[in-house]
Amino acid sequence: MSDDQHPLGSGFGARSTAADMLSGMDLTGKRAIVTGGHSGLGLETTRALAAAGARVLVAAREPDIAKIATRDIPGVEIAALDLSDLASVRSFAMRALASHRHIDMLVNNAGIMACPAQRVGPGWEAQFATNHLGHFALTNLLWPLLAGGARVVAVSSAGHHLSGIRWHDVQCEAGYDKWLAYGQSKTANALFAVHLDRLARDHGVRAFSLHPGKIFTPLQRHLTQGEMVAQGWLDQTGAPADPTFKTPAQGAATQVWAATSPQLDASGGLYCEDCDVAVRAECAAAPFVGVKAYATDQGEAERLWHLSAELTNINAFL
Repeated sequence: MSDDQHPLGSGFGARSTAADMLSGMDLTGKRAIVTGGHSGLGLETTRALAAAGARVLVAAREPDIAKIATRDIPGVEIAALDLSDLASVRSFAMRALASHRHIDMLVNNAGIMACPAQRVGPGWEAQFATNHLGHFALTNLLWPLLAGGARVVAVSSAGHHLSGIRWHDVQCEAGYDKWLAYGQSKTANALFAVHLDRLARDHGVRAFSLHPGKIFTPLQRHLTQGEMVAQGWLDQTGAPADPTFKTPAQGAATQVWAATSPQLDASGGLYCEDCDVAVRAECAAAPFVGVKAYATDQGEAERLWHLSAELTNINAFL
């Protein structure tokens, strides 16, 4: 288990925006890939990186929609990627590899939350497959373009507090609870960053995971208004009721910070929130704050890596 989960005093906070993270920073000549970079937090990430001079490749399940959403952002390319389909992941990676262009930042942002029970690929549970396995495969396939110096950012969530890896039933075959499945997938994102950083740091690649905060985005598409009222997110009229919710620009800030900040140059494998390294959940003063020990445990991370490699038959570090 990492013992480096201590805030740095970054100077930023919950209300900082993605643009704030890049104030005065010149990313000209840098190249980024942002999965789901045309919607919600991904769009704000794309916008901020491009405004600082980076070239951004947006990986989108629906490229036509992505082109419309990003049409006013300079320096953006669009390519098709369905993270729930390994053939699509391989196709995207092959096109990227054919360009021979180094990737400086890979922001694994896309995801789904609390969806109805669904099987994808060879029968994988959809949230584990889309949020984790698709990004696992993508990162490993893109490894030749990352090696030599890159940041890989896995967008996790405080939802990881809901569940560690359910080793007895990873694919939810014994029964499906949409929140446990989501929690497991977000723990997987954090553990992925832990082990990737361990494997890749000697090649100049560092990895981080993060909680972006609570933000109203299309991620809530599978939730009813009643469910969000019960959570305290909305009032009975459907109006926002939780003052801790962030704007999309604020929600994207932590992933932009993790992808670019020189404050993290000597670090890796850490879980971040509110534009800083997060505390351990055991030390937090409130629920769903900080990172659970099981989400940064090196043994759990290595076990998940091996399972993911076995399931996808992809591993850049054999």
